Amino acid sequence: MRTSPSEDDDENDDGEISSTTFEKAAAQKDDLVDLLLRRLEICELMSLEECSRTRERIWGSDGSVAGEGSRSRERIWGTAATSLAGGGLIYLFVKYLIMDIGEIESTDEEMPAHTGRQYSPVTLHDRPVIEMSSLEAGTSSETSLKNVKVRSNLESTANGMESHTRGGPGGSQTESKLELFGFDSLVNILGLKSMTGEQIPAPSSPREGEDVSITLGRPKETGPKMGTMMGVFVPCLQNILGIIYYIRFSWIVGMAGIGDSLMLVAFCGSCTFLTAISLSAIATNGAMKGGGPYYLIGRALGPEVGVSIGLCFFLGNAVAGAMYVLGAIETFLDAVPNAGFFKESVTIVSNATMNGTTATTVSTPSLHDLQIYGVIVTILLCFIVFGGVKMINKVAPAFLIPVLFSLFCIFIGVFVAPRSNASSGVTGLKLGTFRDNWGSGYQRTTNAGVPDLMGPINWSFNDLVGLFFPAVTGIMAGSNRSASLKDTQRSIPVGTLAATLTTSCLYIISVLLFGAMATREELLANRLLTAEVAWPVPAVIYVGIILSTLGAALQSLTGAPRLLAAIANDDILPVLKYFRVSEGGEPHLATLFTAFICICCVIIGNLDLITPTITMFFLLCYAGVNLSCFLLDLLDAPSWRPRWKFHHWSLSLIGALLCIVIMFLISWSFTVISLALASLIYYYVSLKGKAGDWGDGFKSAYFQLALRSLRSLGANQVHPKNWYPIPLVFCRPWGKLPENVPCHPKLADFANCMKKKGRGMSIFASIIDGDYHVLAEDAKIACRQLDTYIDYKRCEGVAEIIVAPNMSEGFRGIVQTMGLGNLKPNIVVMRYPEIWRRENLSQIPSTFVSIINDCIIANKAVVIVKGLDEWPGEYQRQYGTIDLYWIVRDGGLMLLLSQLLLTKASFESCKIQVFCIAEEDTEAEELKADVKKFLYDLRMQAEVIVVTIKSWEAHVEEGHQQEESMAAFTNAQREFSYLAEMKETAS
Repeated sequence: MRTSPSEDDDENDDGEISSTTFEKAAAQKDDLVDLLLRRLEICELMSLEECSRTRERIWGSDGSVAGEGSRSRERIWGTAATSLAGGGLIYLFVKYLIMDIGEIESTDEEMPAHTGRQYSPVTLHDRPVIEMSSLEAGTSSETSLKNVKVRSNLESTANGMESHTRGGPGGSQTESKLELFGFDSLVNILGLKSMTGEQIPAPSSPREGEDVSITLGRPKETGPKMGTMMGVFVPCLQNILGIIYYIRFSWIVGMAGIGDSLMLVAFCGSCTFLTAISLSAIATNGAMKGGGPYYLIGRALGPEVGVSIGLCFFLGNAVAGAMYVLGAIETFLDAVPNAGFFKESVTIVSNATMNGTTATTVSTPSLHDLQIYGVIVTILLCFIVFGGVKMINKVAPAFLIPVLFSLFCIFIGVFVAPRSNASSGVTGLKLGTFRDNWGSGYQRTTNAGVPDLMGPINWSFNDLVGLFFPAVTGIMAGSNRSASLKDTQRSIPVGTLAATLTTSCLYIISVLLFGAMATREELLANRLLTAEVAWPVPAVIYVGIILSTLGAALQSLTGAPRLLAAIANDDILPVLKYFRVSEGGEPHLATLFTAFICICCVIIGNLDLITPTITMFFLLCYAGVNLSCFLLDLLDAPSWRPRWKFHHWSLSLIGALLCIVIMFLISWSFTVISLALASLIYYYVSLKGKAGDWGDGFKSAYFQLALRSLRSLGANQVHPKNWYPIPLVFCRPWGKLPENVPCHPKLADFANCMKKKGRGMSIFASIIDGDYHVLAEDAKIACRQLDTYIDYKRCEGVAEIIVAPNMSEGFRGIVQTMGLGNLKPNIVVMRYPEIWRRENLSQIPSTFVSIINDCIIANKAVVIVKGLDEWPGEYQRQYGTIDLYWIVRDGGLMLLLSQLLLTKASFESCKIQVFCIAEEDTEAEELKADVKKFLYDLRMQAEVIVVTIKSWEAHVEEGHQQEESMAAFTNAQREFSYLAEMKETAS
């Protein structure tokens, strides 16, 4: 039985449930609460007594609704949760209660009220679907259900307002799942803590890369999002199809021949195709924010590599925009010479060919015309970019459609060639022309590309790679706008690969058609052969060239600012903080900066020295994407689960190697320059940037390398040659330390002195007395403080905090469990308790003796530092001797520690003295010789001093010194007897 949705008095305007609702709910308590509690009892999750007690807490002992008409629904849920909290069943209770209630949807002032409550019987096969948003901090319990939607899979209507009952176990069932983002957040949202009076904190947001989307409060209004076609495919197509296809591609076919041209297209196209596959794999591995390739590389190779390559890629896009603008203006002035304000320059070039010497006239527009028109066009394009995504979506087809129409006209003209006004070299599609142009014809040319036997440029396949490769770049244009895409995980792979395959097929078909249409001489001499053969008039090609270059410039000016804004939003470099933008906002300041760079390059006018560097920046970015996918695929961490399955680490490695090879084929000098610039940015980010842990692939590689190294060490005894001191520094002070200082400063300095040149690992451990369940959070805070202090003292080590009932039990647990395999601490370093006489005469000595006994049982060496306050600082140079009283053979540990001290700047001026004890005078020389031989074998420089017992006894019998020695001996005996008693007490 359910209430009718037409009853309007079930919920008032404030989101409270009226008394009528509770009366109906009370009438249906057998269907709701009793069924719930019956399930818990059947599943043996609650006893019968607990079910009865819970039923009374919820509905009242007399069967009436508790707090009838005065409390909202979350209050009742809170009462139920409070009654079950002791048994740890809050989560199960909420889960089953949601299944019974059906749908709960709260409203606020700006949303229409939900009238009526709907209930439905629940079967054993019902499974819930929960969709929810988190709360703003400080939200009261009265509004804790806002923006929360709990929906049962019994509902099948579009608006979720109507529901129908499900059949029995054999009835039809729809797929459903329980989507929760943490038990604490669920309890907060459902208001289950409201009865206890606890303030509900805002749930923590999910980490980057997780597939959980949480909106804090009301969702922010963002601009329109783009799909695959307008967001990825069209930008990539506009960036790839540029001026090179119109004015250089036919020349490349004539120079390289059909065979080498096909190899050239396949070589360059395979590089971008493999990069697109790697890009697709990384882009589909979790949520992708703005920044495109920077975001992908930074999250895979670390923030330093990501920022360095990202800034180079941004600079390449900004300068490429200037190159496209200048190409469009130069084509426009060639087509309409009268549009120039200044007189164009005319150069007559004499060409020495097989048939004699010919003169060629080369006209170039004035540099000032290029500057004036270039600045105007750049400003106009910036106004379009300032219009945002909506404006770009409207303008982009206006640039692309004429380009596609010009390509259509070229292919029509190729099939109808030769026409009446065509040159003699245009033969039309003929098999003989195809055979003649199959082989290569590399030769010398002038700077304008005109064949000349005495020309300064001698072309080869490597040179053509550098000339043609910019015609396949632009595959990152879609990923640069990832923040403006509706679905990045679908749009980026589909759109990028579609644009790459489309242009590659276009180039291959064009090679075959151009090679069969005109002679080699015509292909090399006629720069605008495409305009001559185009149908119906050459002006179509001029329009296509201008619009294609302007479209590529528009995409560069659109992607570059978003890339810079994404780098600034990550707050790695503080100097870029001015370019930050809010989520969904337009990067206006970054657009102005990009336009400034573009205008500066346009004013320079000559980009012949800059364009190779642009290509290097693009190739550097492609190599970074491939290396990122290679690393992530090779490590295969549990978080690496891309939806794009057609990838392999070998393909990514081949793609990265192709990028590097192409860089050196184009120009090794520009390759070195681009790598040096990226290295400088990397170094600057390492120095000035803020450290960020993005879970990059290098951290995963370090982790796996550490695991493999640990397994390779095994559990056998470490050979003495490979022995390293791994000190366990016991930070628990015997006495008081200044506030916020978790370890004695001199103890950390002493631990550093035990390692050669600071290499090695130390474990800084401390103990908090008390109950672990009570002090667990305090231990985490103390561990973070100790870890920060270790970094401050520049110690290579880790921090560990143990909660134990007392110091003895805590240290006993530390000495047994600390470390992994052979990577366990072998030396225990602690301070001598000088305060035991004046503060705690009984407890401190017994604890101290107990700790020493535990170290002996655990086979750990013990280093006790007495007079720690007087230990010299890092810059306090010491002079004199380091005295070693070698009474018991300890395996050379004391000798090794003294030798390590000499490696420090503070003790390098000191000398080592080794004191040994012999029983007879006759044994002294023999013992001294043995010790010197032992020190020589150990490569240690030390002075050996032997003290015999008889000589000492004869010395102490003289005069007043005997009394002092006897007094000292008596005091020592007392201390030893006291320590023995403490040892018995501790054991």
